[in-house]
Amino acid sequence: MSIEQLAETAQAMVAPGKGIIAIDESTATIGKRFAAVGIENSEGNRRAYRELLLTTPKLSSHISGAILYDETLRQSTQAGVPFAKYMAEQGILPGIKVDKGTTPLAGFPGELVTEGLDGLRARLEEYYRLGARFAKWRAVINIGEDIPTGTCIEANAHALARYAALCQEQGLVPMVEPEVLMDGDHDIETCYEVTEAVLRSLFAALYEQNVLLEGTILKASMVVSGKDSAEQADAQEVAESTLMCLKSTVPAILPGIVFLSGGQGDEDATAHLDAMNRLGPNPWPLSFSYGRAMQQAALTLWARDTAGNFRKAQDIVFARARDNGLAALGQWQGAD
Repeated sequence: MSIEQLAETAQAMVAPGKGIIAIDESTATIGKRFAAVGIENSEGNRRAYRELLLTTPKLSSHISGAILYDETLRQSTQAGVPFAKYMAEQGILPGIKVDKGTTPLAGFPGELVTEGLDGLRARLEEYYRLGARFAKWRAVINIGEDIPTGTCIEANAHALARYAALCQEQGLVPMVEPEVLMDGDHDIETCYEVTEAVLRSLFAALYEQNVLLEGTILKASMVVSGKDSAEQADAQEVAESTLMCLKSTVPAILPGIVFLSGGQGDEDATAHLDAMNRLGPNPWPLSFSYGRAMQQAALTLWARDTAGNFRKAQDIVFARARDNGLAALGQWQGAD
């Protein structure tokens, strides 16, 4: 695929007023979500739930793409239409999570590195054939006493860059996600410093690996207070700090930035995105790639009556997509 085609896909992912829904939970992770609401973690239930999300009426009005798990990319709607084909027909780009999760970083207690580069070229080639047009790889950075170390940051940045280069070789737009976790009692200033160091290392690694930034999307965590911090920054401070950090580290040639919710409440994630866009214009489109913040309320309702509440749950999904689509334009009016 040419750089023009990669760039076109990347731009479509951050089209005005649209974002990405993340439904790429592993079988184990979605099992925990299902268990919390009393749903059996069976292949049939996982397929039905993903169908609920992906077939939400008018979803493409506010959703440009969806990140899928391997199992989901191979599944079909109840009518027998492969999910990737259904999505493409609705104007929603199919994406795929390709990392193999985190493992302890040897020699560095409390720190993690993401694995999955072995055999990735062949997996990406297959995913493209199955209909995927972008991919995602998540790195995890913890904040704590004397961490993160430079070694941890550099190891994860290198893996993200190698993954991104392999994606572009196979015609997939890489979404690079270096998540700085909210866990901890650190203040927003500490989060800023760590996020800045992580993003500087990431873009240096992408440059070294000849990754074309025009065909790359950044999935970023917001600069926020640690969830156990005594002082919680308000939406305006989060917006200002996040924008300042991004402007000092992210090249303007990048097609766009989508934010993860990272454990924020549904409304907090929307409010923070809206506040950032009201501070614009910015060098790049700022949108969303939310998972729990898009799904949790709908999952809870669906679980009470999977047949009777199917359509009502879809209404909630659409409402969350609409609200976040408005926030991506800086036009959200707050919760009803």
